[in-house]
Amino acid sequence: MQQYSSLPEQNSQIDASPKLLTTIEQLRAELWLESSLNQLQSHLNDCLLSACNMPQAGATEAEIYQTLVKDLKIALKTSKVAIALFPPQAAVGKVCYVSSSPPRNSQLPSLELLSKKRKKLRLRLEELIELEDLQHLENQQPPSAWLLFDNFDGVTSWLIIATPSIRSDGELFNASQAKLRSQLITRSVKHCSVVLAQLRQIQSLQQKSQHLGSFNCELERTNQLKNQFLANTSHEIRTPLSSIIGFTHLLLAQGYNPTKERHKEYLNIIQSSGKHLLALINDILDLSKIEANQLEVQREIVNVPALCHNVLALVKEKAANKGIKLLLDISPDVITLVADPLRLKQMLLNLLFNALKFTTTGTVGLQVIAKGIFVHFTVWDTGTGISKADQTQLFQPYFQIANAAVSRNEGTGLGLAVTQKLAEIHGGWVEVESEVDRGSRFTIVLPLNQQGAVGGNSDVVSLSSLSPLPIVPNSFIEILLVEDDLHNAKLMQVYLEKLGYQVSWVKNAAEMWEVLTKLDPAIILMDVNLPDGNGLNLVRQLRENQQYRMTPVIAQTAMAMKGDRETCLAAGVNDYISKPIDLPLLASLVAKYSKFPTSQEAGKMTIDE
Repeated sequence: MQQYSSLPEQNSQIDASPKLLTTIEQLRAELWLESSLNQLQSHLNDCLLSACNMPQAGATEAEIYQTLVKDLKIALKTSKVAIALFPPQAAVGKVCYVSSSPPRNSQLPSLELLSKKRKKLRLRLEELIELEDLQHLENQQPPSAWLLFDNFDGVTSWLIIATPSIRSDGELFNASQAKLRSQLITRSVKHCSVVLAQLRQIQSLQQKSQHLGSFNCELERTNQLKNQFLANTSHEIRTPLSSIIGFTHLLLAQGYNPTKERHKEYLNIIQSSGKHLLALINDILDLSKIEANQLEVQREIVNVPALCHNVLALVKEKAANKGIKLLLDISPDVITLVADPLRLKQMLLNLLFNALKFTTTGTVGLQVIAKGIFVHFTVWDTGTGISKADQTQLFQPYFQIANAAVSRNEGTGLGLAVTQKLAEIHGGWVEVESEVDRGSRFTIVLPLNQQGAVGGNSDVVSLSSLSPLPIVPNSFIEILLVEDDLHNAKLMQVYLEKLGYQVSWVKNAAEMWEVLTKLDPAIILMDVNLPDGNGLNLVRQLRENQQYRMTPVIAQTAMAMKGDRETCLAAGVNDYISKPIDLPLLASLVAKYSKFPTSQEAGKMTIDE
C-alpha cells in the first residue's frame, strides 16, 4: 500500500467534476495526515519498546527528538524542523536537533523566522535562541514554535518549524492545506509529549527496579551475615554453657567426691565460662550502644606500660597452649596516656586474640611508640595474613574471615567493628597492613591527650581499686533484700551473711511492706522488676514515707542499658549495681551506705574457699 509523505497536490490529470475533484483532494489530504501521524507514532513507539526491552542501551530522549525532527521533515517536505532545549529557569537556550538544510542549488525559497524584534533567527546546531522569541513565534498565526515537553529536571524543549510562504511550484498554500499542516504539527507535538512522559516513567521505574534489586541484594547479604552471626553466637554461648552445666552437674553428682584442688579447679572453670558469656553479651551491647551513639567512656590518665603488661598476661595462657611466643616492645618515652583504660584494654585484647586466632606458629607482639601527638599501639603477628579483598570488609559487623588454619568460627565477628568505633570515640583510628602468608599488623592510633579527659563519673567504682572486704563489728546491721529470683537472692544473702550482715529476703512488694512493719533495715537492696510491682515505684513510695525517707536504697537490677542508671537514681535510689552482680562491688556499696568503719580501721577478711 502506498504511503503519502508530503502535502497533497492537485491531480490535474483526473477529468471529473469540481465536486468530485474536491472530494478526492479531501480524501487524499486526510490520508496524508493519518499516514504521516501513523508513521510518526510507529517510530516513537519503537523507541519506547527499545527503552523497555533494553534498559541499558534503549532509546533516550535524544532519539525521540531526532525521530520527531526526521519524520516531520519528511511529512512537510519543504520545511526546516528544529528542537531547542532550555536549562531550568533559563531565558536562553540552544538549538540541539535540526533537519538537514536544503542543498545550495535547490530552487526552494529561503527559510527564515523573525524574532520579536524583527531579527532573523537561524536554525543551526548549537545556535543560541531566546525564550522570549520562541514565545513570540508561539503566539503568531500560524505559529512557528510549540512548547514540546517540560521534564522532571526543569529542562524545557521547544519544537520550531520554518516553512516557506510559497510552495515549490510557486503556488500559495490554500486554506485547507494550511489547516492540515497545523493539525499534523499539533497532533505530533501532543503524541511526542506523551511518549516523552512515558519514557520518563519507564526510566524512573527502571531506576527504582535497579535500586530495589541492589537493596534486595544488600538485604540478602545482611541477612546472611546476621544468620552467620546468630549461628556463631549460638556456638559461643553453648560452649561455655556446656562447661558450666557439665561441671555443676559433676559437683552435684552423688558419690562423686573430688579433692579440694579438683573442686577449686572446677569452680574456676565455671567462673571463667560465666565471664566469657558476660563478655560476649557486652560485645553485642557495646556495638548497639556505639551505633546508637550512646556509649560513654571514662577517661583518665593511664599507665601505658602497666596496662600493656596486664593485657599480655591475659592472653599468655592462650599463646602458651598454641606454642606461640609473645613479645612486648614499649618505647621509653611512652609512659602515660589519657583514655578510658577499660576500653583501651578491650581494644588491645580484641586485636591480640585475633592475632593468636590466625597464627599457628611463630610470634605475636605488641609494640607501642609515640609519633607526634599520637600513640601507636601495633599488634603484629606471623600468621596467615589477610587478602586485599577481605581487608575491605574487616570492620563490617558480623564479618569473619574464612581460614583453613582456624579449626572453627571463633568469636562473633564483632571485635574489630567495636575496636574501630572505640578508637574513633577516643579521637583516633585503626590501620591495617597485611599480606597473605606474611602476617598482619593492626595499629590503634590514639591522641596522647584529649580535651576534658581526666575526671568522669565519680559514682563509677573501679573494681581493681576496691579495698578488701570490711569486717562487720556486730551482727545487728539489718539488710532488707527485695528480689524475686531465688538463685540471685540466695547468692547475695549467703555472701552478705558471710560478711556478718543480717539479711532478710522477700520476693515481692507485698512481702516487703509486711516485713517493714517489723523491721527497720539499715539498707534496702531493691530489684526493679518484681511480680507484683515496679521496684522504682516502691522506692518513690518509700521516699514519701517519713520513716524511710533517709533509708539508703541500692538498686540491683538487670537493667544495664544506656540511661538505666540515671533512671534509677532519679527515682530516689542512693546507688545502682547491674546484674550479673559483682560481689566485691556489692560489698563495697553496702559498707559505704551502712556507715561501717573503713577496712583500714576494721581490719581485713577473706571468704573461705
